[in-house]
Amino acid sequence: MQGKRILYLMLGWFSLITGIIGIFLPLLPTTPLVLLAAWCFSRSSVRFHTWLMEHKFFGPIVRDWQSSDGIPRKARNRAIIFMWAGMAISIFIVSRLWATIGLITIGLCVSTYLLRMPIRSESPLITENTTDTETPKALKSTEDKDRTS
Repeated sequence: MQGKRILYLMLGWFSLITGIIGIFLPLLPTTPLVLLAAWCFSRSSVRFHTWLMEHKFFGPIVRDWQSSDGIPRKARNRAIIFMWAGMAISIFIVSRLWATIGLITIGLCVSTYLLRMPIRSESPLITENTTDTETPKALKSTEDKDRTS
């Protein structure tokens, strides 16, 4: 059992480091690697899993994936646009029929998956108790700070 834990721990760190490199290299996908790291850490180390979940940059990726709230419309649309732009560039550069068919098939599958996901609202300032005529609390505190300065 200890060997399995160490294997998950090593795979988690390898995935996370590779995901960080993927931020700067367009061929390495950051999000799936961070999600794999979270899964590995959940099976090997409570400490590292908690650290990743509370991380400033990687925590929201994992929390958004684990929640059933859906994906923000803007994020979904950007993902589809950039995916197809990258695939179009790859198709143009490679110029092989088999690669073109493969990329288009993958693009259609991923696009279908993203379009079928539920959409989450993107307005964090509006609370459940706020009506159309009220100013949200976050905006009121900002207005109060502006008046005092």
